[in-house]
Amino acid sequence: MTLYPVADDVLFAPGGRVVIRTYGVASAATGDGAIAPVSYRTWVTGVRDQPRYWRWGHFEDARHGHRKVIEWLTGRGPQPAAAAA
Repeated sequence: MTLYPVADDVLFAPGGRVVIRTYGVASAATGDGAIAPVSYRTWVTGVRDQPRYWRWGHFEDARHGHRKVIEWLTGRGPQPAAAAA
């Protein structure tokens, strides 16, 4: 498995530290030279109830989604719709 970092952020809140990490994940390459597809995820840890995550289809969606998650956590926007918690 290969991880491709997209963005990392840390927010400090009254309840503690919140970490937002977005990265791409690809399975191990096969011997026939085929390119493994990359899936993108944003993980949020440190939120009161449980960790939350979102899945994105493409790199640009992941970058935009990461920004939307930060806006939601800081109260500047709605919760992103692609949530898979």
